[in-house]
Amino acid sequence: MEDTFTPNNEQPNPEIQPNKRRRKKSIVWEHFTVETVSAGCTRACCKQCKKSFAYITGSKLAGTSHLKRHIALGICPVSRRNQEKNQLMPYTPASQDGFTGISTDAPKRRYRGTPVYANIPFDQDRCNQEIAKMIIMHDYPLHIVEHSGFINFVHTLQPQFNVASFNSIQGDCVALYLREKQNLSNTLNGIPGRVSLTLDMWTSDENLGYVFLTGHFIDDEWKLHRRILNVVMVSSPESDDAFGQAVVACLADWSLESRLFTITLDQSFSSETMMGSLRGVVSVKNPLMFNGQLLIRNCFARILCSLAQDALGAMADSVKKICDSVKYVKTSDAHEEKFLELKHQLQVPSTKTLFLNDYTKWNSTYHMLADACELKEVFTYLDTFDPDYKEAPSPDDWRQVETLCTFLKLFYDAAIIFTGKTYPTANTFYHEVWKVQLELTEAAKSQDPFISNLTKPLQDKFDRYWKETSLILAVAVVMDPRFKMKLVEFSFSKIYGDEAEMWIKTVDEGIRELFVDYVTQQPLLSIQPYVDEGSEVISQSYLEEGTDVIPKTEMTDGALLSDSDRLSDFDVYISEISGGQDMRSELDQYLDESLMPRSQDFDVLDWWKLNKLKYPTLSRMASDLLSTPITTVGPDNVFDTVSRKIDRYRSSLRPVTLEALICAKDWLQYPAEPDMVVQPIVKMEF
Repeated sequence: MEDTFTPNNEQPNPEIQPNKRRRKKSIVWEHFTVETVSAGCTRACCKQCKKSFAYITGSKLAGTSHLKRHIALGICPVSRRNQEKNQLMPYTPASQDGFTGISTDAPKRRYRGTPVYANIPFDQDRCNQEIAKMIIMHDYPLHIVEHSGFINFVHTLQPQFNVASFNSIQGDCVALYLREKQNLSNTLNGIPGRVSLTLDMWTSDENLGYVFLTGHFIDDEWKLHRRILNVVMVSSPESDDAFGQAVVACLADWSLESRLFTITLDQSFSSETMMGSLRGVVSVKNPLMFNGQLLIRNCFARILCSLAQDALGAMADSVKKICDSVKYVKTSDAHEEKFLELKHQLQVPSTKTLFLNDYTKWNSTYHMLADACELKEVFTYLDTFDPDYKEAPSPDDWRQVETLCTFLKLFYDAAIIFTGKTYPTANTFYHEVWKVQLELTEAAKSQDPFISNLTKPLQDKFDRYWKETSLILAVAVVMDPRFKMKLVEFSFSKIYGDEAEMWIKTVDEGIRELFVDYVTQQPLLSIQPYVDEGSEVISQSYLEEGTDVIPKTEMTDGALLSDSDRLSDFDVYISEISGGQDMRSELDQYLDESLMPRSQDFDVLDWWKLNKLKYPTLSRMASDLLSTPITTVGPDNVFDTVSRKIDRYRSSLRPVTLEALICAKDWLQYPAEPDMVVQPIVKMEF
């Protein structure tokens, strides 16, 4: 190595180095050579097709991107022919120096500073877990691991992978379910309140019943949760004790025997005998079940569905005419083109487009009718523009369907709150239910015979639901500090008129009875009345000695005043003048305080989280009430008009496997807390 000369023996400055040509690192130089054309002009020449490209002109450097495209995109004719030829040749493994013997391969992109994926060790167990998770999340059949297409695809990705058998992947799915179940069990064990259940019955072609039991609860961070806890197969879904067996199994499985608050089920599966059986099952260890009044026998979503179907059925002829008209337009491109041309000529301002409804979803029929009503002017003149269009709806048909849509919209607006990603708190239910009750009550008294005849049967059906659920719904809305008892008083006065006072008193007595139950369930160890900031702080503690209770008063500076103190007479005086004063309960304090402002971003759970120290007992009651569900179906089934069915594939699975697949899919939607993740204790073998 030559020494670099520096004058006066100075050390070389590392910032001033001779201008050395950088070594070409791009992989394109395996396919190109550099040729000097003239002074200051250098071009890159393709080794295969001999075409030259600009590289250096004066001080400008053209780069290598266009050279990469020449090879990688098959622009080079020689490279393209060689690649097509190579596709017909069998695969030959690379030699030790990394080349296959063919120098026409397209340049591979190099990643700098990123890990080399080829060095990552293959993990068979991790792959099996991911396949199990994929099957659960996307409802793939377990037999997918035995499908030849899947096996070939996986082996193409990773030849080392050993595809699991049906029994093996079944065991992996159940193991994943057990791990997630342990996480959920840890969460349930840590909640301060109780759990409410919803029961929904699905059936199979084999006449087997599958009871879906879903738990609703609020955790210690005041977050509302909705989780499918169990799927219990019952051999006789029509039997009176089918739900009772499922509830007993669920409570025992999750150790919730004494922590149940409410049960909500579907009326179509709830007879009086079944309701009595359920009351007997849950009342023994659950005294807060409010003498059976917290056993809700009707699903709100199913009630709305029944009302919508009854309304559509009452006007079946007019509805069919409009459905047929929409079908006429949408089933032919020529018909639709004429329809749109006529709409343009009539200058109809509506932006709605026609679509065919799904008869298994009543909201689909509602939207189809509503959109068609906006375009009724086009349908009215369509028969003159299109001679093939016959049997157009009459003006009376359109008027009646428009009236029908006003009530379908009422039901739709009430049901849509259940389709969101998060389940609503119970205080929101009352607003929807009392609005439907009021609108139907007033419509049934209408002077228009068409409206009264349409709505009177609907009002009679919904009135039965209102009488069964109004108490629990009203008590829940009282736990909203924006409304409290004021909304109950306001709404009852509109619904009941002169009889409102009696029903308001029923709600007031009910909420106080429930509050007393919560007070008696928690022993009063100390009396610590909440004192607002800025007021004088005086706390009184009680020391129990035998049967006597000795009061000792503490001042804010910590000085203790005993009975022998010269101020003992003062203590007696204070006791005498305050003895007649009423010690208000938490419930009274809460109800007497002014209402919170109504704002869009108000979160009732956040409010109770901030005020749980102020209302320790009432906050526990609020937590249970606000998590009370009134619908048994999931967000995807709110508008269903058909009964829920388990398909033949799933009904052929073992009950434990079916439960694992359904529950795990529900749980995997919600990421577990980092400290809650545990490994499964048992891996079930099949």
